[in-house]
Amino acid sequence: MVRLDHMQLPVRDWRAARDWWRDNLGFEVEFEIADRNTVAMKDEADLTVFFSNGSPLSGDFALTVQVDDVKAKHKALSTKGITFIHPPQKLFWGFGAELRDPNGYLVRLWDEASMKAGG
Repeated sequence: MVRLDHMQLPVRDWRAARDWWRDNLGFEVEFEIADRNTVAMKDEADLTVFFSNGSPLSGDFALTVQVDDVKAKHKALSTKGITFIHPPQKLFWGFGAELRDPNGYLVRLWDEASMKAGG
């Protein structure tokens, strides 16, 4: 078996990244190492993303996150004042919405039912 287990992303402020990914996308804190300015955040599939202070990556880089209902998640996050690049729609990669996290990382949201139905 081969599967992605964890990855590390540099961020401007690990605490702000922790809060944003926890509060908006439902990742949970696995552990923190404050003296190393690092937090390990885990999704429901057990993928761990380490956010640590540094210069965020630039370029054509996207994180694709599966949610239960992309239209409902878009509405909930928009209501909180989060700005989207665009609402859920058909795109080259399928059906979903795109936004940027506070570090500028492109985040693509999708759900299985909408993807299968094409929107």
